[in-house]
Amino acid sequence: MLQTERTILRPFAEGDAADLYAYAKDPQVGPIAGWKPHESVAESLEIIRTVFSAPNTFAVVEKGTGRVIGSAGFVRPHKEDAPPTSSEIGYALSADCWGRGIMTEVVRELLRYGFEELGLEEIWCTHYQENGRSRRVIEKCGFTYAFMEKLSDEFFPDRPTCFYFMLRQEWAQRGGRDG
Repeated sequence: MLQTERTILRPFAEGDAADLYAYAKDPQVGPIAGWKPHESVAESLEIIRTVFSAPNTFAVVEKGTGRVIGSAGFVRPHKEDAPPTSSEIGYALSADCWGRGIMTEVVRELLRYGFEELGLEEIWCTHYQENGRSRRVIEKCGFTYAFMEKLSDEFFPDRPTCFYFMLRQEWAQRGGRDG
C-alpha cells in the first residue's frame, strides 16, 4: 500500500467493481486513455480480475471517502525490448476529480516507489496529443519529452502519442521531487 496526502494506493479488490464502473462508464475518461467506457459492473469486475490484477497496479482511493476514484500503476514498457529496469506509468481518474492535482500526487508517489522500491532506472509516461490534462500531470512531475509517435487504439488509427521519460539520476538530483 502506498499513500499520498489525499489518496491511498492499494491493489484492486473485487468489491471495487461498482466504484470502478462509476468512473469507467464515463465517455470522458476511457477514450482519452485508450479504452472503451465500461458497459456494466460485471465488465468492471472482469477488468479487476484481469488487467488490474497485474503487479504494481493500484486502485486510487480517496482518503476522505474510501471511494475508488481512479487507477494507476506500472504498465507494459513503451517498447518490447526495454530493459527490466525500465517501466511505464499509466493512470486514469474519475472526471469529477479532475483539476485538483490528485493524479500529480499519485504519479509523484509512483516515481518514488519505482525508483526507490522497484529499483527502476528509467520511467516512461505517455499521453495522447489531445489529452492536455495528462500532459500537465506529466510536466508537473518533471518528465522530459522524448518523441511523438502515431499509435492506433480501438478509437483512432494513427493517434499522435507523446512519450516522456525520467531517469533515476535526474529524479535523485532533484531530491526525489518534481522539476
